[in-house]
Amino acid sequence: MSVDPVRKVGSRRKVAPAAGEVSSNHESTLDQLGKQAAPEPRTTYVRNAPEKETWKPSKTKGVRVSVPTERSDQVLNVPNILSFSRILMVPLFLWLVLGPQRDALALLVLVVSGLTDYLDGKIARSTGQITNLGVLLDPIADRLFILAVVVALAMRDIIPWWLALSLPLRDLCLIALVPLLRTRGFSSLPVHFLGKAATAVLLYAFPLLLLGDQVGSLANLARVFGWAFSLWGGALYWWAGLLYALQVRQILRTMPRSRR
Repeated sequence: MSVDPVRKVGSRRKVAPAAGEVSSNHESTLDQLGKQAAPEPRTTYVRNAPEKETWKPSKTKGVRVSVPTERSDQVLNVPNILSFSRILMVPLFLWLVLGPQRDALALLVLVVSGLTDYLDGKIARSTGQITNLGVLLDPIADRLFILAVVVALAMRDIIPWWLALSLPLRDLCLIALVPLLRTRGFSSLPVHFLGKAATAVLLYAFPLLLLGDQVGSLANLARVFGWAFSLWGGALYWWAGLLYALQVRQILRTMPRSRR
């Protein structure tokens, strides 16, 4: 009887070495099988990126890595001007709501701010005008507008103070994590989709709540949808904050301390 020295390993056919022989090919085959059985790494973080680069996630052979994309030091371009204009709208909105209480104009300011928030990111990505200043201005403008709106609506008794304080409290919790990130060589984490979605939902909710402070059937309908968007957006806002905190935890567990 003859023994077939060919056996099937995975989806390939390998020739087994003769009994008693020490085969280097056999050892390499075992090494390959061990590598295949090893768990696949999930995320690779890149720290200490050059100042003129920003980082975005991408997929390479099933492993998520960070790929650098160039950004410039340009100050005056269309996306940055839109972000600047959104910051300048913050005191205007506060004055309209708390001063003469011109709610119609304040509502218009909210709508325009939401459009600029959408346009500055879209224009920057489509035209390649991603700058160091723009990366900082966009989230700052969003946080300032959310803070100004919730404080103004709470002072007008349109929303309760617990809701007004819960949103900036989330931002304060994330700011407290920045020193931990710096120990690993990071200054911040990239904004992910859930965080942008939460901000967008809240920017839809605030005009509806302001419109719902009026009298009439349209105001009643706006109040219902405004509260629905507010609760949904607030939950998403905190959920996104939790995901940021989990990212920080993963970095602290997997990355060594920075020597800088």
